Amino acid sequence: MDFFNYSRRRTSVVSIGNTPLGGNNPIRIQSMATVSTMETNCAVNQAIRMINAGAEYVRFTAQGEREALQLRNIRQALTVQGYDTPLVADVHFNPKVADKAAVCVEKVRINPGNYVDIARFIPFLKICRKNNTAIRIGVNHGSLSERIVNRYGDSPEGMVESCMEFLRLCVEEKFEQAVISIKASNTVMMIRTVRLLVRTMEAENMHFPLHLGVTEAGDGEDGRIKSAVGIGALLIDGYGDTIRVSLSEEPEVEMPVARKIVQYITALTHHPPIHAVTSPNYDLIYPVRRKSRPVNGIGGDNPPVVLSGLIDLRHCEERSNPAIHASRHYPDVKFFSLTYKDLNDTIIHRLKTDKNTIAIFNSSHIHYVGEARAFMHRLLISNCDAPVIFRREYVDTDIEAVQIKAAIDFGTLLTDGFGDGIIMCHKNEAICDAGMLDNCMYSILQAARVRFSKTEYISCPGCGRTLFDLQKTIAQIKAATSHLKDLKIGIMGCIVNGPGEMADADYGYVGAGRGRISLYKGKTCILKNIPEEEAVTQLLNLIKKQTSIFI
Repeated sequence: MDFFNYSRRRTSVVSIGNTPLGGNNPIRIQSMATVSTMETNCAVNQAIRMINAGAEYVRFTAQGEREALQLRNIRQALTVQGYDTPLVADVHFNPKVADKAAVCVEKVRINPGNYVDIARFIPFLKICRKNNTAIRIGVNHGSLSERIVNRYGDSPEGMVESCMEFLRLCVEEKFEQAVISIKASNTVMMIRTVRLLVRTMEAENMHFPLHLGVTEAGDGEDGRIKSAVGIGALLIDGYGDTIRVSLSEEPEVEMPVARKIVQYITALTHHPPIHAVTSPNYDLIYPVRRKSRPVNGIGGDNPPVVLSGLIDLRHCEERSNPAIHASRHYPDVKFFSLTYKDLNDTIIHRLKTDKNTIAIFNSSHIHYVGEARAFMHRLLISNCDAPVIFRREYVDTDIEAVQIKAAIDFGTLLTDGFGDGIIMCHKNEAICDAGMLDNCMYSILQAARVRFSKTEYISCPGCGRTLFDLQKTIAQIKAATSHLKDLKIGIMGCIVNGPGEMADADYGYVGAGRGRISLYKGKTCILKNIPEEEAVTQLLNLIKKQTSIFI
């Protein structure tokens, strides 16, 4: 890949009904139903809402053979109403269910972690070939097979190997209709693992298309920002042929968010070229935070800062000479406003020798991340340790679009290991006031996992397996815990992905059965099968008992 110039990775084409994926096809948008697969009318109506909102594939859970066969009825009902959007079966645990589903829908998602005997995968491929059914090999962080965990641990290498052993079987069987996904709620884990997967596939001359998504992203602003950070960073690299934004909201709400992410990235196509050189010691898969000198609490080992209303830098990128600004908040610091074109030998020497100087990067280039990367790599090559703050001004009147674009821009650079702070501006304060911008910036830093300032919620989007009112429960837990810092709470609709996907959480709330909840501390179940009406109170009591943060 080119660090600085956008182009999509070249992949093979997978036929999924009448909507092919990969190759030169558009980046596809999809979502997953939250209603029971067995309720035909509800399933059909929700699928239609998703399709009308822009879903190009619609996924349903198939937790058993009965649900798998029921997908044929949903397919027929949609066809009668004039909808031919491909359907996808989501299968966990039982390979026999995948075999049944492959006869009923256009695509089947399987979890490699559920195949104890990998040889059992070959008969499934034969069924799919016979029925022109595509597959998705979907690896989730936290649900790897015991065989993989024992060898690699719960790591990017383990996730990649879990995927690769199934892809190698696809190659041996000459089965080309496969899509891959590697997902995690931890955006850094997700980004690095997908990059490692691509490198590994290229080494073995594989070109399978990619499905991107951040699992359990949550809801509201945080869910959108977290999704944009994880998905956007990979799309900027040119990776990704279909995306799913997983929000703990109604599924049709996901499509507009996904569309904004895709449109922001694809607008970079054929952008003016950025000429830059990659630092020879930099590895995008295993980036380490760039070492900078500390200047008045900025840089060094300090977490990245949020600067709001610090200095007026409007139109600074149009000036012929870089501008130095002072601030009453940092009276001893010189803020040096620079673009990539400004970064000549004289400027770099000044940044290196004037120890009170902080560089503020600005760009009017459509590919902001590309120029920012070029700027940072020039500093790396020059051994310049001046702190760098990224600044960008947005003009969109749609607040959600502003959040998404800023999350992609700043989040990508932060997960690259760059940046000692960010400044997010908007030309119209009536649309985006200082408070809104500050909240957004702190959320971006947290989504990029470089600074934690509030409770993080790892909540699934829900599906036909969900065993309680997910949105209501999330609201209750947030109302009671949102004031806490440095705490992660997992809220999972069922046990299928629950304990594994919330592996990063300090505490977990997981549906164990209809009207029953199990509570976790880390990966350990503390209370099993308690009544749902008592569960939120019990969760809060557990947190109080185990910590002093409520005292």
